[in-house]
Amino acid sequence: MIPNPLSPTTPRRNFIKALGGFTAGLAAIPALAQAQTETLSRRAGAQYRGDYAAPKLDKVKVAIIGVGARGSGHASQLASIEGVDFVGVCDIVEERAKKAAAGVTEKGHKPKVFSGDENAWQKMLAEVRPDAVFIATPWPLHAPMCVAAMKAGAHAFSEVPIAYTIDEMWDIVDTSEATGRHCMMMENVNYGAEELTYLNMVRQGVLGELLHGEAAYLHPLCGQMENGDSTGSWRTFQYAKRNGNLYPTHGLGPVAQYMSLARTEDNFARLVSFSTPAKGRNLYAQKSTKLSNPEFKNLDFKGGDLNTSIIKTVLGRTIMVQWDETTPRPYTRHNLIMGTNGALAGFPNRMSIEGVTKNHDQGWAEGDEWKAIADKYEHPYFKRMGELGKKMGGHGGMDFLMLYRIIECLRLGQALDQNVYEGCFWSAVGPLSEKSVKEDGMPQVFPDFTRGNWKNTKPLGIIA
Repeated sequence: MIPNPLSPTTPRRNFIKALGGFTAGLAAIPALAQAQTETLSRRAGAQYRGDYAAPKLDKVKVAIIGVGARGSGHASQLASIEGVDFVGVCDIVEERAKKAAAGVTEKGHKPKVFSGDENAWQKMLAEVRPDAVFIATPWPLHAPMCVAAMKAGAHAFSEVPIAYTIDEMWDIVDTSEATGRHCMMMENVNYGAEELTYLNMVRQGVLGELLHGEAAYLHPLCGQMENGDSTGSWRTFQYAKRNGNLYPTHGLGPVAQYMSLARTEDNFARLVSFSTPAKGRNLYAQKSTKLSNPEFKNLDFKGGDLNTSIIKTVLGRTIMVQWDETTPRPYTRHNLIMGTNGALAGFPNRMSIEGVTKNHDQGWAEGDEWKAIADKYEHPYFKRMGELGKKMGGHGGMDFLMLYRIIECLRLGQALDQNVYEGCFWSAVGPLSEKSVKEDGMPQVFPDFTRGNWKNTKPLGIIA
């Protein structure tokens, strides 16, 4: 029998022998051999961290790097959580750092402020020795800051995506395994009320055997090119030079956890990706009279307005992942999960389940019918913390629920809800989609960041 080339347990020599029978076909998939042979060894002394629970921390010494629009909200919410000792605030812009630190101080903390140059964060790590570092900086800085934080003895928590390249993702995995420190990508959407409800329904077996998911981030954001010192000031250059799905995780994270990808049941296998022509941002830049950077008008935007990627899992299940931050269309993350008994979907919320919803074969259950069923399956964590989350805010409360849960896990010595491998798998759609688009849709194989250990990693439980 020919070994499965996607199986992480296939020995190298058998795998290479198996390739001989497929030479012609695999010649068209140049990423396959490299992706499968580079994942076989773990550094000496390193340990797999899939279900890893770090030692309990009575108080969690917290520091944050980057307190712009995103990080300032994180700082304020973290400072409100019991068990946090906020010890450091860092931003390259001194005014932002001082403002965020003042807000943290009002909540009873005494953080040191670090600013003035691009290396101030390294000084902060050395001086305040935090237990946990939260990173809300531009995308290319996530990986080096995560790695440095772990090497300094801290758990690292990064905004999405966790890294910029596959090599950086491997560096993050290797460092986490060697240091025994968590590195979690903070995918806040996994803590949305609907996403938690759907996770609970899937775990209860309501949908039967899962078959297909749809995930997206469709959000018209060309206006960020007019917002001065904000996300658009640096993201705009990403859109100009990269062509693929640059922001996959908000939609993909929940769907991946519904399917328990990289956790016992199944895993990411390969991806194909296509982009539409790049039109919208070039047109917007020429029409706008309010561009925050005049250079935007001279950029030749290469990134297609809409990217569609299809992921195939080891079990043969499929996920469609779309990204569009350009065209003027309604916001959606799709959030669709389909099984042998029916489907759940978002935007708007709806479901069709055999034996559960009325007229399931004729139309979706929406409105009151959807709510009655969803209320029955409300996730225990949202039932416990949802009202406080709504009060504290942050994308309807999901930000606070995520941050509270992180601190709770660190204090109780529990495994995190999102492990380091998941952050890398979800983020890997970015560079893999770019490569597939460049190669006219050729399949790209996901590296197995777990080195085969996903088969022994428990699915995310329904925590109370």
